[in-house]
Amino acid sequence: MNTLAHAGPGPWILLFPLVWAAVIFGLVTVARRARGFGRFAGPGRDAGPDDSSPIALLGHRFAAGEIDEDEYWRRLTVLEEQFGRRTDPKGRRA
Repeated sequence: MNTLAHAGPGPWILLFPLVWAAVIFGLVTVARRARGFGRFAGPGRDAGPDDSSPIALLGHRFAAGEIDEDEYWRRLTVLEEQFGRRTDPKGRRA
């Protein structure tokens, strides 16, 4: 007679939640990297200025009409020189 009765799934059943947690973690990681995730874009990707950067604030002031176009371009040139952004001879970002 068989003395070992079936006592359930055994301790290996604990492995399944760990596998699902690893799969979900991997999917979230891949999704975050694929989107660039804002300022955490990583090397080689230009996420652009965030809303608190001086260039973005200058753009908001110009859009709101607080400064005129000449002052906007003058200040933008200074900010781009200070933050090391490259521009072509016409003043556009390269």
